[in-house]
Amino acid sequence: MSYEFDFADVFAAWPELLQGLVNSLVLSALAMAIGMVASVAGALGKTSGPKWLVWIIDEYIELIRNTPFLIQIFVIYFGLPSMGLKMSSNTAALLALVVNVGAYGIEIIRAGIESIQKGQIEAGKSLGMRPLQIFRYIILKPAIQAIYPSLTSQFILLMLNTSVCSAIAASELTAVAGDIQSRTFRSFEVYFIVTCMYLGLSVFFWTVFAGIERAFLRKPTR
Repeated sequence: MSYEFDFADVFAAWPELLQGLVNSLVLSALAMAIGMVASVAGALGKTSGPKWLVWIIDEYIELIRNTPFLIQIFVIYFGLPSMGLKMSSNTAALLALVVNVGAYGIEIIRAGIESIQKGQIEAGKSLGMRPLQIFRYIILKPAIQAIYPSLTSQFILLMLNTSVCSAIAASELTAVAGDIQSRTFRSFEVYFIVTCMYLGLSVFFWTVFAGIERAFLRKPTR
């Protein structure tokens, strides 16, 4: 049985695909921004908080990192309404992404904080530096240098994970592709184009993040 490729219907729906792409990027950016705020708070709690708080954070990390992301979405979108917490599919998708990236972000940021030697901080204090100066000149840049590759990788993984949100009909790229496929019955063509779009986004962000690292975060050579 021969199959004739026909991309005409897919290209006709190009505006829909672009809107889905924009929605995926917005969802990724919002989730990453909110997730990083939660990650910083969690990392500080884990490194300097009381034991009960450390235990809660550890259990949260283990729960999220050892369960499928799809199940986490289903628990939030289908499970929480049974407790009276109803939300739209887009809101549920955002919350699921924040919860997921937060568990990984906590460990990444904790590693960055713990990579700073205490002797360097003590040296800054002995030189009469104020806490803000110590944070800015001694802690901030070395910590960012240490965790930057992991954070950028996490963002790209988060962006790709938005495709799973199509399972609850969130209005992102994969969900839009599903709608187009159901109208055109051109499964290969639709998902081939969407694959290329995700690949293009990944390559674009890898290039941008690598350029930022070379320009601002590269350690000086001796």
